[in-house]
Amino acid sequence: MNIGLGTAAIGRPQYINIRKKATTKTFEKSTFIENGKQVLSQAYQNGIRHFDTAPGYGIAEQILLEWISENNITDLTVSTKWGYTYVANFDPNATVHEVKEHSLAKLNEQWNYSSQLLPYLNIHQIHSATLDSGVLINKEVLIRLMELKEVHNIEIGLSTSGANQNEIIEKALEIKIHGKELFDSFQVTYNLFDQSLAKIKDKLLNKKLIIKEALANGRVFPNEAFPNYQEAYKLLTDLAKKHEVGIDAIALRFCIDSINPYKVLSGASEEDHLITNLQTESIQLSEEDLKQLRTLSVIPEAYWHERKQLVWN
Repeated sequence: MNIGLGTAAIGRPQYINIRKKATTKTFEKSTFIENGKQVLSQAYQNGIRHFDTAPGYGIAEQILLEWISENNITDLTVSTKWGYTYVANFDPNATVHEVKEHSLAKLNEQWNYSSQLLPYLNIHQIHSATLDSGVLINKEVLIRLMELKEVHNIEIGLSTSGANQNEIIEKALEIKIHGKELFDSFQVTYNLFDQSLAKIKDKLLNKKLIIKEALANGRVFPNEAFPNYQEAYKLLTDLAKKHEVGIDAIALRFCIDSINPYKVLSGASEEDHLITNLQTESIQLSEEDLKQLRTLSVIPEAYWHERKQLVWN
């Protein structure tokens, strides 16, 4: 199974996307938790065995832990992260949703809870590592991560965002603690529009790549608000018809066939969306398909400028 499930959207009710209006439904935490567990069960029943989570995803870790216990699940792997704290408290009118802190204290604090995911936890990641946060030169943090790696037999990774994510990855690849490489895994943004990761893929051949935002926060779907993608939408629509799947399956399959990652994450929070995402497992893109899709790439600066305009809802 090439697809894993990202749990951001089942752990908190809002996320960055292109929906024009927020839901008008009254939020009920118990219903929200139950819906999240249903999505986890649907994913598991359809063959997904890798789940990606984080403390910054609201109560996603809690939901995942409860679901594992309630269903006696044993055959899965989990990646989590540290460095973001969810602060919106499920308030739809919140102006701040998460707070970033890449300190040793925050690493230890969040590890205390995330460690409950052992023995299923196989990758522990810095959440959205940047050069500005200083986390890649914080010796105390890096030494502690190596300690966790060796004591608990887990892999250490980081997730990245932004136009300079390749620079961040290359910096991380240079880091060694006690003569050993620290980072084994990279969770990166890669999709039809931001294909910049392909430039350094040869440097990552012995690393686990987890692809996030493979649907570009929904921008791969035809939308009049993005006239710059109209030619892309025509190509995606044509390829979806050709392969008899949805556009989402084409976008996800592009990530699989063009870069051969460890997992590509579905961010589905509804069962029907998950099912259409999983159609990607039934197809394979031809070299000609891939050649056409590679032409959809835009410069990273333009992609990330556009992403910053998207709102939480």
